[in-house]
Amino acid sequence: MPRSGFKLFRPEALGSSVVFASPHSGREYAWSFMRRSVLSDLLIRSSEDAFVDLLIDRAPEFGAPLLAATVPRAFVDLNRSVEELDPALIEGVRRNGHNPRIASGLGVIPRVVANGRAIYRGKMSRLEANKRLNDFWHPYHAQLSSILNEAHQVFGHAILVDVHSMPREALDGFNRGNQTRPDVVLGDRFGASASGIIVDQIEAAFTAAGFTVARNTPFAGAYITQTYGRPSRSQHAVQIEIDRSIYMNEASLTPNSAFETVKSSLNGVLKEIADIGRERIVPLAAE
Repeated sequence: MPRSGFKLFRPEALGSSVVFASPHSGREYAWSFMRRSVLSDLLIRSSEDAFVDLLIDRAPEFGAPLLAATVPRAFVDLNRSVEELDPALIEGVRRNGHNPRIASGLGVIPRVVANGRAIYRGKMSRLEANKRLNDFWHPYHAQLSSILNEAHQVFGHAILVDVHSMPREALDGFNRGNQTRPDVVLGDRFGASASGIIVDQIEAAFTAAGFTVARNTPFAGAYITQTYGRPSRSQHAVQIEIDRSIYMNEASLTPNSAFETVKSSLNGVLKEIADIGRERIVPLAAE
């Protein structure tokens, strides 16, 4: 794995205040990591947002930078607080209150992957945990902060679009009643992380492209959305979750026959979202 754990793709000229990011699609699994894991090469990838970075890789063509993780989520989770250390995995960490993510094994250094499958036998040292954070977590967030600050300086505001994928089973609740199962879930922490006007425009872009959209259920946004979404400071953050089953085979972790069609539709959405950030002033909804 490269020391930075990410790749930054810049446009030829910065033409939008929007920054696209994919923090969970990293798939560079070091041999030393795989040797320590008890999981197969396929199972360890089960919590990965596979191919999301490829789905949105044309973002720079529309004037917006793309920050894509290369370090796997199973190694270090860039969408968790650096403080979310798991005492069941890391030696010398004290339990401090109840954190449901840590309790379920999904802290900043995960203990499990999807469906609660344990990654390791035994614990790791605090020294090893700190090294992962210093080598990968801190550089990613330093870079993300830098490009958001750059957008803010140029346009007077910044819009982070944090793109993820969700397992189809996460949407099973929509089968009850008359709810339509969404292809895309937008998370703005129930209005706390982004202007409602911006979220409305993003939703309209997806809807116009034929995607069914829901908001904040079952995913409202996690650490990145909470940390970088500051509407009162003209910095907005929206999490986007895409149903994996519409573009990939979840069992084999391979693109399905609809991959290119979905990507083509998303290209139009990316352009529409980038256009939101082309104006210098974005009006704020009442907070």
